[in-house]
Amino acid sequence: MTATPQEPGLEDTARIARDLIRFPTVNWGTGRSEGETQAAEYVATELTRLGLHPELIDSEPGRTSVVARVPGTDRDRPALVLHGHLDVVPAVAEDWSVDPFAGEIRDGMLWGRGAVDMKDMDAMILTALGDILEAGEAPPRDLVVAFFADEENGGVYGSHHLVDTRPELFAGATEAISEVGGYSIDVGGRRAYLLQTGEKALVWIRLTARGTTAHGSRVIPDNAVTKLARAVLAIGELDWPVQLTTTTAALLDELRTMLGEPEGADPREVIAATGTAAGFLQATLRVTSNPTVLDAGYKHNVIPDRASALIDLRPFAGQEDEVLARVREAAGPDIEIEVLHHDIGLEAPFAGVLVDEMVAALQRADPGAPVLPYLMSGGTDNKALAKLGITGYGFAPLQLTPELDFPAMFHGVDERVPLAALAFGRRVLADLLRHS
Repeated sequence: MTATPQEPGLEDTARIARDLIRFPTVNWGTGRSEGETQAAEYVATELTRLGLHPELIDSEPGRTSVVARVPGTDRDRPALVLHGHLDVVPAVAEDWSVDPFAGEIRDGMLWGRGAVDMKDMDAMILTALGDILEAGEAPPRDLVVAFFADEENGGVYGSHHLVDTRPELFAGATEAISEVGGYSIDVGGRRAYLLQTGEKALVWIRLTARGTTAHGSRVIPDNAVTKLARAVLAIGELDWPVQLTTTTAALLDELRTMLGEPEGADPREVIAATGTAAGFLQATLRVTSNPTVLDAGYKHNVIPDRASALIDLRPFAGQEDEVLARVREAAGPDIEIEVLHHDIGLEAPFAGVLVDEMVAALQRADPGAPVLPYLMSGGTDNKALAKLGITGYGFAPLQLTPELDFPAMFHGVDERVPLAALAFGRRVLADLLRHS
């Protein structure tokens, strides 16, 4: 697909995001993907049109990332990485009210898989850069612009591959901005913005139970499916305690003030009072251990000798071993546990020049709106960049209406983003890049 002409009334960010949604860059994980190459070529064309010289890098056939450098006016300053990812999680079309890969515009919103995760930000990066470069301007410092493959698989074929094999692409960079931050929430009827300054760690594991193969009519105590089911239930129902990091403690202080809650108010009740935002914030208070995939058997009347399950663990940074030990105890001695992917947690101070500039950019666009720090329960490609000493933040600015359940859009059904929010994000991101 090539860039489509501007449609009357359709702002460029929405047009580019729509075009990107129409590339079904579905990532099933463990190397299975429909590939990102066509989307990467589209992005490279847009970057070339802006006078840049993008490089397309394949980690495997079809797994293409794009990187370009934008020269700044002060080449002695550390560079800033501005990055997004091109892959999306699968979408079961019959569950949606629209074709998830049609990029349909309805009710003032852009619908489709990737509308918020994260082809909206990919488009905002391109149009914000365009606003600067097409005006004959340059950013204050070098920008490393990257669009990665494979983020939904932990970045193995994307950000981690580039960091490990092509670190020179990020030479001189000390900070990065990407997805899932800078969006608005409703706090007691007042709009505020969440700026992502940290991420929980990520540990993906596989449980395996083994037993005796037999006819489905027999009495077989050594049943692999039964063993696995007990373990999955035990892990899924683990009651993890509330824990406050520096970031979540600071967020709760701000929320209590805005809501008029006393200093000792229960963190869970404070978070619940944020409405739809609680969908993200609840998981920042505790470890989570969610079963996600089950695999066992091949015939109704055959007891299989093996059953497995995938578990998504999200510990706090530095607690991975402790969490795994508790999961092993809950699973029991008969269950094998294999770590399939492990990535670090991140937490940066809600302070410094770049943080101040992100806050200022939001407040210039929405005067008087508070900007609050938060710890993301998921993860981004900032984890890979951290290996190069690059501090990452989440800043994909969106001004949202209170009734939109924004957390439910991530990996959910009928993913969508308001067109007005895309235009807002473009303006704020361009403002930030002009001042960063």
